[in-house]
Amino acid sequence: MASLFRKRHTGEHTTPEKFYIEACDDGTNDVLAIDRVSTEMTLSGKKDIPPAAVTRPICGIMGTIRLVAGVYLVVITKKKKVGILFGHNVWKAIDFDIISYKKTMLHLTDDQMQDNKTFLSMINNVLTTDGFYFATDYDLTHTLQRLANTSPDFQDMSLLERADQRFVWNGNLLRDLIAQPELHKFAFPVIHGFIVMKSCCINGKTFDWTLISRRSCFRAGVRYYVRGIDSEGHAANFVETEQIIQYNGWKASFVLAGLCPSSGHKGLPQFSQHFDSQNILYGKQVVLNLVNQKGSEKPLEEAFAKLAASLGNGMVKYVAFDFHKECSRMRWDRLQILVDSVSEMQDEYGYFLVDSDGKVLLQQDGTFRSNCMDCLDRTNVIQSLLARRSLQSQLQRLGVLHVGQRIEEQAEFEKIYKNAWADNANACAKQYAGTGALKTDFTRTGKRTQWGLVMDGWNSLIRYYKNNFSDGFRQDSIDLFLGNYAVEEEEGSTPLRVQKDWKFLTLPIIMLVAFSMCIICLLMAGDTWTETLAYVLFWGTASACTATVILFNGHDFVDAPKLVQKEKMD
Repeated sequence: MASLFRKRHTGEHTTPEKFYIEACDDGTNDVLAIDRVSTEMTLSGKKDIPPAAVTRPICGIMGTIRLVAGVYLVVITKKKKVGILFGHNVWKAIDFDIISYKKTMLHLTDDQMQDNKTFLSMINNVLTTDGFYFATDYDLTHTLQRLANTSPDFQDMSLLERADQRFVWNGNLLRDLIAQPELHKFAFPVIHGFIVMKSCCINGKTFDWTLISRRSCFRAGVRYYVRGIDSEGHAANFVETEQIIQYNGWKASFVLAGLCPSSGHKGLPQFSQHFDSQNILYGKQVVLNLVNQKGSEKPLEEAFAKLAASLGNGMVKYVAFDFHKECSRMRWDRLQILVDSVSEMQDEYGYFLVDSDGKVLLQQDGTFRSNCMDCLDRTNVIQSLLARRSLQSQLQRLGVLHVGQRIEEQAEFEKIYKNAWADNANACAKQYAGTGALKTDFTRTGKRTQWGLVMDGWNSLIRYYKNNFSDGFRQDSIDLFLGNYAVEEEEGSTPLRVQKDWKFLTLPIIMLVAFSMCIICLLMAGDTWTETLAYVLFWGTASACTATVILFNGHDFVDAPKLVQKEKMD
């Protein structure tokens, strides 16, 4: 039992002078030694670990980060097995610890102590956002097709060297370690997003079905503070989703891209740069724009269509589909109109397929880049339909489905499939918007329900509150974690020390109390209706007046980022 425990975990040994981290590889005697004073990282051996060192099991290291108090070591303390992908264990990181190099904080002033505490809470905010995954001996950052189209030299690189940097969420934390190739064995890329792996059976034939969503760390952020495309062509909230099938040694993969254009497109040069990079990575592109073609979203759709027409890029096709109009009054069957309209292009693009001998039989020559407005709700619904259509073709090709059979008829698998895509939507929505996704009742059941509408309303309300009153902190947390903002050790002054006028702290409390009293007066009527009416009018007026002041000075009341660069908020 003890040997099994050691194989599943990496050892972390602490002394007053150094940290000693065992390598992820089983059987090696190499140890990473980190000097807690100089911060120097060196290669050492297990024999160099002092007997007096305090030892505990960890699951790996995320990296290091410098805050006001000095450098901190971020480690994974608990993991959960997701499944096995091509013979490699895939893990979900569950718990983390942030360990200070410094043994005391006495060198800090009270203000510095408070700033350091806030920065620590920011790092914890990111780490406790569900959805960190890793493998110690497999590259989760690349699609199956990208991995197959690499050179022998690429295969000889360490996971850190060859990882797709778009999806390495601990890249900033690993900068010091990456600079020393001999230390690469002590860390691994960690992606953020969602992974589900299921063993499924249709017609007595068992196959493995996997869904991986990789959230880009370029231009990452929350709903209202990171939008559009930046000057380098990175789109906000970009998520690459890959569906993988394994059956009798055969492997198939289908890749989709989802994001939110929102506002903030810089113009044609950046728009063109974005699609040039997408064409290189994914081949031909079909842009599925799902935003409303009237109301507040109409200008965005018109601007998007104009930019797409101006591209002059034959590898990019633009398709606008007013999701809410087409599916109004619960007519969700009309989504098939969009799927049917792009079916020829989907057949042309195909999917990636490798036989049991490792021979590549098919390549995916293009992908669908779908987007909605401020989250991935509409995008996820459409992606699940396109992915099912690809899966239908794959399972027929592999002989799992008989001629004439439909996936929709396989009740047991359909339940797994729909729930997994709904869970994927919830995970990505929580990471970006702070709540579960909307419209998941359709993804789970294939039907739009009244209860689903109620839950969408509730989630929208929670989103509104979080996006206005807590997302500034979340955005700062992401920027700090990803290295978009760097803290100087023992920094004298930070952007955190922005004092708001008393009314910005008091008025929301007054509004909440007044509104609560108004509800209480309605529920607990007085002796006469006139008395009740008087109380309701008084508290209702107080609530309305404070709400008006807050709305009139809206920008001053919202929780805006303090560390974020101006460009992100454009």
